[in-house]
Amino acid sequence: MTQEYSIVISGFGGQGTLFAGQLLAYAAMDNGYEVTWIPSYGPEMRGGTAHCTVIISDGEIGSPVTRSPYAVIGLNLPSVDKYEPVIPVGGILIANQSLMNRELVRTDINGVLIPASEIAEELGNKQMTNMVAVGALLKHLPVLSVGTLEQALKDHLPPRKQKWLPANVTAMTKGYEFAQQAVVTS
Repeated sequence: MTQEYSIVISGFGGQGTLFAGQLLAYAAMDNGYEVTWIPSYGPEMRGGTAHCTVIISDGEIGSPVTRSPYAVIGLNLPSVDKYEPVIPVGGILIANQSLMNRELVRTDINGVLIPASEIAEELGNKQMTNMVAVGALLKHLPVLSVGTLEQALKDHLPPRKQKWLPANVTAMTKGYEFAQQAVVTS
């Protein structure tokens, strides 16, 4: 039986949603999975809505689109508001608590409220918010690990961006560790 995981990463433009999705796609592809990655962003690149859909499967992928993603990283409140209702029972929601003014509503999903922006700031770079959230997702996603994403960063970051490799790995590790300790809503 084919195992397939659809993941939506959503937030404001400039939060690194597309990069986070690309990284998941590269890591999965490098590890033998079938993958699709579809970016989407509003008319304003920075500040507008940006999201991407990644599908990871051990078999053929029938469609690169999903109406009911297995996992969602919501980097802002509008993204959580949009996707929390459509995640299937038992799915995953990683929500950036730093930009929310409410708790998660659903108790039938694996929901993790993580202060991703604050954790990234503590690490010295708020632009790592996306990697903190990806790390939290990896705790609940059975097909990838921090190690596989670290390798994907090494293999796919352009040489001029390699200096950010240690910071990205640290951010993912902090997110993973937070998710290990977090109270999950389901």
